[in-house]
Amino acid sequence: MKKRIVSPYIQNKSKTILGRIIVLTGARQTGKTTIAKYCFPDYTYLSIEDPVQRENFLRLTASQWKTLYPNAILDEVQKEPSLIESIKSVYDQYDEPRYILLGSSQFLLLEKVRESLAGRCFILEIYPLTLPELMTTSPDDNIDLSFFAKYVENENVKEIVCPSFSLDPQYAVKQSAYGFYLQYGGYPALTNETLTDEERNDWLKMYVKTFLERDIRDLVSFRELEPFIKLQRYLAHTTGELANYSSIAKETGVSLPTVQRYIRYMEISYQAISLPAWFTNPVKKLVKAPKVHFLDNGVLRAILQKRGTLTGNEYESAIIAEIYKQIKTYSLPLTCHHLRTQDGREIDLLLEASDYFIAIEVKRTEHVNHTDARHFSGLQEILNKPLKQCFLLSNDNQTHYFGENIIAMHAAAFLS
Repeated sequence: MKKRIVSPYIQNKSKTILGRIIVLTGARQTGKTTIAKYCFPDYTYLSIEDPVQRENFLRLTASQWKTLYPNAILDEVQKEPSLIESIKSVYDQYDEPRYILLGSSQFLLLEKVRESLAGRCFILEIYPLTLPELMTTSPDDNIDLSFFAKYVENENVKEIVCPSFSLDPQYAVKQSAYGFYLQYGGYPALTNETLTDEERNDWLKMYVKTFLERDIRDLVSFRELEPFIKLQRYLAHTTGELANYSSIAKETGVSLPTVQRYIRYMEISYQAISLPAWFTNPVKKLVKAPKVHFLDNGVLRAILQKRGTLTGNEYESAIIAEIYKQIKTYSLPLTCHHLRTQDGREIDLLLEASDYFIAIEVKRTEHVNHTDARHFSGLQEILNKPLKQCFLLSNDNQTHYFGENIIAMHAAAFLS
């Protein structure tokens, strides 16, 4: 098991009044069960997937829940949303019981949670492993903030940027985790050192199959999966590109509302990010279409049945997905956008804080130059808050300064 950033946070939260019921949601196989069992070893583990046991749990009164299961982990609770009403009843009648609810279907679970447990629970989304977590070897390891997180937390880190990533004392560990992430993504099961490369690829293929057969069928009753599969593959081939819904509808043979609905399903099942375009001033000619990025590079490659070198768009998606995961996992006060003008200037990722922006460009190259940073020029004139810093992330080991607030650095150094 890897060290998870959220583990101490969950343990501390469980000791508070709002921590009597903690809801962990996220994609299948992100480690929710492992985290819950590690953080709460004295809690009784109950699997709601077992249909026989599920019926038995439904018959329990609040008093029986308090007596038999005063502290419990309920796994795959979205399989029987009415159990949430039972937990609510226990919460309302007794002060002592505490529960951890786990579910891999955001829509089905959270809809019932918000309806029944409003004001009674703490909800936390669990994502695949981040690079700092991939670097660990034990759940008891110390885990440091990434350079990116330190920067956002206002630590004075610019002065400690190495002139070359290769001079970093943890260079080998960071580079290894980074290479693994780009090849296989961040699902915890894949970090098992006994697995071969072929077994990891087989696991990812099976994950995609399971997602289609279980998660999507849980989410919505599809009579026919083929249209969704076509859209899933189309989005994989075009990851990181502007999402023109009309073009997607034409290419996949489904209606425009269906395209919008299917992309929403990809989002709420934690498979993709729909990155909105930033715009506020109608006078400025900015593109308003979103970009769709896959949330895990290993899953993307499994859908494409691809190995080997990443394309520029695939690499961009992998880096932006990692930044997105870290924002969510570290609870950083940032919202994510992309920015593109109608004359073709674009910023891959624009991070907005309450009083500033951070602009990020992603290049797959191993040797960056001034032209790679050209889209940062004049950006401040478009924005309505100060542009605090521009980062150009690539595979170039050397750190470069292309102006007063533009730093070009290795993506692994930035994210670990």
